[in-house]
Amino acid sequence: MAKIIVVTSGKGGVGKTTTSAAFGTGLALRGYKTVVIDFDVGLRNLDLVMGCERRVVYDFVNVVNEESNLTQSLIKDKRVSNLYILPASQTRDKDALTKEGVERVLNELSKEFDYIICDSPAGIEKGAQLALYFADEAIIVTNPEVSSVRDSDRILGILASKSRRSENGQEHVKEHLLLTRYSPMRAERGDMLNIQDVTDILAIPLIGVIPESKAVLQASNAGVPVILDKLSEAGQAYSDVVGRFLGEERPHRFINAQKKGILSRIFKTKEEETV
Repeated sequence: MAKIIVVTSGKGGVGKTTTSAAFGTGLALRGYKTVVIDFDVGLRNLDLVMGCERRVVYDFVNVVNEESNLTQSLIKDKRVSNLYILPASQTRDKDALTKEGVERVLNELSKEFDYIICDSPAGIEKGAQLALYFADEAIIVTNPEVSSVRDSDRILGILASKSRRSENGQEHVKEHLLLTRYSPMRAERGDMLNIQDVTDILAIPLIGVIPESKAVLQASNAGVPVILDKLSEAGQAYSDVVGRFLGEERPHRFINAQKKGILSRIFKTKEEETV
């Protein structure tokens, strides 16, 4: 049976889809058969980030409504074996998903896959609640800002009370905190929350810190999961996240501000004088 993992947050624009693509790709690179499902009906983006938008014929809603089957609808990634994408519909609304239909699709996928990654829309509306309802584990994605952290805390409350596991009296959904768009220098200056601030508020285990990086936007625009950019700090950080999820001991990197040497400070001063 597959393990179902939801990538979720309360606030939009924090990097859920980037995380779903990178995390799913990372698991597939490790040899696990993985499918990433886009739950953001009407506003799909996963296919763009994964670079398969031109290959979409049938979507998640088609499968839920039995208008197509999984063989017709799943898109196999061309770069990574064991990786598949189930895109969202761009023309339906969130009410097109039903609990019974989603459960049937997840049960079918569970027979064939090791991991099912549910890329949740932001907020607490129907699509988001369905994405987290069936989860075994959850990656809570948050930025180091007060509004994002507060909204993530609301999601933790929903996971604790409205998931299938909570309703059935089973073991609690296992929660992981992922902090994205983190800048150690800005945190040091007090321009954003630091890691300790966020972990103190949310009080769940930290699985990773993704540094603020141009590589993330460049990878998204190119339709390539950033984890495949092994030279970028963001790509390396996502690889560390996958390793930690699989039980490996990995130190957190890219979390401390780099101290500039005297030469770099001198040259910066000279540059400022010539401006």
